Amino acid sequence: MTVDPKAGRPRASSRETLAEAACELFLEQGYEATSIAEIATRAGVSRSSFFNYFSSKGDILWAAFDERADAAIAALAAGDASTRYILTAIADDFAPDSLALAVANADVMGLDDELQRERAMRQARLARAVADRAQRDGVARLRAEVGGAAAAGAVLAAVWEWALAGAGRADLAPLVAEALDAAPLGAAGSVRQLRVVVQAPDFDTTLAFYRDVLGMVQAEAYEEEGGARVAILDAGRATLELANPAQVAFIDRVETDGVASDRIRVALEVGDTAGVAERLVAGGAVIEASARETPWRSLNARLRGPADLQLTLFQELGPA
Repeated sequence: MTVDPKAGRPRASSRETLAEAACELFLEQGYEATSIAEIATRAGVSRSSFFNYFSSKGDILWAAFDERADAAIAALAAGDASTRYILTAIADDFAPDSLALAVANADVMGLDDELQRERAMRQARLARAVADRAQRDGVARLRAEVGGAAAAGAVLAAVWEWALAGAGRADLAPLVAEALDAAPLGAAGSVRQLRVVVQAPDFDTTLAFYRDVLGMVQAEAYEEEGGARVAILDAGRATLELANPAQVAFIDRVETDGVASDRIRVALEVGDTAGVAERLVAGGAVIEASARETPWRSLNARLRGPADLQLTLFQELGPA
C-alpha cells in the first residue's frame, strides 16, 4: 500500500472529536459544570449531532467499554465460549480512551461520585449475565451469584488499576486475567481444589526450594507421630491440563531441544520466566531447556526441581 506523505493524520470521527472535547472541558471546568451544548460547540457539531452518538455526558466516558461489555453479555448468553475467555476478551486491544483519562483524573474533573455510580451499574449488569450463565451451566444459585459478582468486580477493578497505573503503559488483558484468578467463577462439579501431592525424601531442602526460592506461600503445615511432616503451599489458580501423546510431543519440540516430558509435569505461571529460572537454578534446580517464546505467546523454560519434579515455568506475553 502506498501512503501519501501529505495526507497527514486521519481525520478523527465526530464521536472521537466529541469525546476529546468533553474530556478537555471536564479537565478545564469540571464534569458538573460542563453542559452538552458546550461539548458540542467545542467539538464543532450541533447539539442534536451529539445525541447521534451519546445519550448523556456519562456515556462519552463509557462508550468503548459498553460496546465490549454488550458483546460479552451476548456471548455469555450464547454460551459458545467459557466465561473466563469471554470476560478476558473485553480487554483485548483495549486502548487508552476517555474512561481511562477520567479514572486517572477523577479528582480534577470532579468525577469520583459519577464514576462510582456508573461503575456500579455496569458491574451489576455484567454480574447478572455471568451468574445467569453459571446457573445454566449447572452451578448452584448461591455460588453462581457470588461468582458473578466477583467476576464482574474483577473486570472493573482491572480497568481501574490499568487506568491509574497509566493507561497504555501495559496491556489491560493480563490485568483482567490476574483479577479473574481471584474470582470464584466455579464451574459445575464436585471438585473444589486441585492438589498435587509430592513425596519428598529430603523434606527440608524441598520445602525451602519451593517455599523460599520459588516463592509459594505456605498455607498449612502439620506434624504427626513418627516424624511425619507435610506442608501445603499455595500455587494460585489450579487447572488440570490433559494432553494426548501427539500434543505432548509437539510441546516438547516447541519448549525444549528434545527433552521428553515426564508423564506428570508441573507447570507454573510466573511473571518473569528468565528471572525465575535463574533464581531456581541458583537454588538447586537443573535447567532442562532455557526460556523461549512459544507459538501461543508464552515464554517457557523447563527445569528439574527437588523431589525430581519436572517443572515448566511459563510467562503469558499477551497479544502480539
